[in-house]
Amino acid sequence: MRRVTTLFSFTILGLMSLRVSAQQTAAPPSHNEVLIKNAVVMTVTRGNVQNGSVYIKNGKVAAVGKEVNAPSTATVIDAGGKYLTPGIIDSHSHIALDDDVNEATSPITPQMMMIDAFDYQDKAIYRGLAGGVTTSLLLHGSANMIGGQAVVIKHKYGASRDAMLFPGAPQSIKFASGENPKRVYGGKEQLPSTRMGNFAVQRAALVEAQDYMREWDDYDAKVKRGDKDAKAPKHDLKLEALSDVLRGKLLVQIHCYRADELLTEMAMAKEFGYKVRAFHHALEAYKVADELAAQGVAIATFSDWWGYKQEAWDAIPWNAVISMRKGVRVAIKSDSEDFARRLNQEAAKTMRYGGATEEEALKMITLNAAWIIGVDDQVGSIEVGKDADLVIWDGYPLSSFGVPSRVLIDGDTYFDRSLPGFGMPHYREGE
Repeated sequence: MRRVTTLFSFTILGLMSLRVSAQQTAAPPSHNEVLIKNAVVMTVTRGNVQNGSVYIKNGKVAAVGKEVNAPSTATVIDAGGKYLTPGIIDSHSHIALDDDVNEATSPITPQMMMIDAFDYQDKAIYRGLAGGVTTSLLLHGSANMIGGQAVVIKHKYGASRDAMLFPGAPQSIKFASGENPKRVYGGKEQLPSTRMGNFAVQRAALVEAQDYMREWDDYDAKVKRGDKDAKAPKHDLKLEALSDVLRGKLLVQIHCYRADELLTEMAMAKEFGYKVRAFHHALEAYKVADELAAQGVAIATFSDWWGYKQEAWDAIPWNAVISMRKGVRVAIKSDSEDFARRLNQEAAKTMRYGGATEEEALKMITLNAAWIIGVDDQVGSIEVGKDADLVIWDGYPLSSFGVPSRVLIDGDTYFDRSLPGFGMPHYREGE
């Protein structure tokens, strides 16, 4: 009887996870006490602390400074004068999703859940970790005008699947405009096959969601009045997800390149009453940076990728800094298993192209990226109360000489270059 009950409970929990934010199911950080001393602590928000220390307790930063009190029982890591930064945050990734990144059977698929495609054993998670990445936003692809809902992970390679999910991270949803959806569906000789078709499909879907919400509001009002003949509308997972967009429950992340489309997407958001969290790629953001800043829309962009398709022809390496100087919150992201291993160098390019300061460049791969994902209250800087996601670097981190020697997540070491093999203390072959 006990076995039957356990199996039944497991099944119910599995079904519930389809509609509950997966990040909320992750296990809490382990209890630990660690003191990292003798480091150049690059806090991101309060400058650098020379010969500084960070005390970690229960997976959180408990103290930062030159003089830090820690109990004698704490594990001591002597950084030997090396740089210590927050863990790198990749605000646009498709790792660990295999070939399931696009549900290219319909241009509107907001009910797709990327957690259902999440392969927690993908070695790209490890490669990012070895490059200092501790958090990634795993997004649906860009085949659809409105794609699926993202999953936020911590790069705890070797841990269980649920232990990798970022606790409490808000849910993001991926939109995409431009060449990709029109090419995918135009190739199938169906709507949309043009930019006009793209936005017509998006607008029609949002209108349908408004109608759906109105039907449920009318039903709820009848029930509240005591109408026993009230009949509930039929549940629709696609329209439920779109309704959450209109209610502001999902962070809207939009793949978009051209200046005119950035403006169109913001106008549509205003028309339907939702907010755009960030434009991804956004290679022409510098042309409309004032408008982006006025509406509080961030960008997650490349440092210097350009010309790989028509939409990328007007890209310039000064885009990030020009946009930042006009008040836009800017992140540098990977969109690539390869780039994810060296996001520190990609951010450093903004110091060369446009003269970003050290702190500004570092923010582009830490605090600003965390804001885009909605977890800046937990990660992205070295501050008391935040998660102890930290990287000790061999060499200056904002250069080609910067190589992570040790990476901690929630205060536990998940990568240590000094260890035999591939430096993975939590990984066990075959588990």
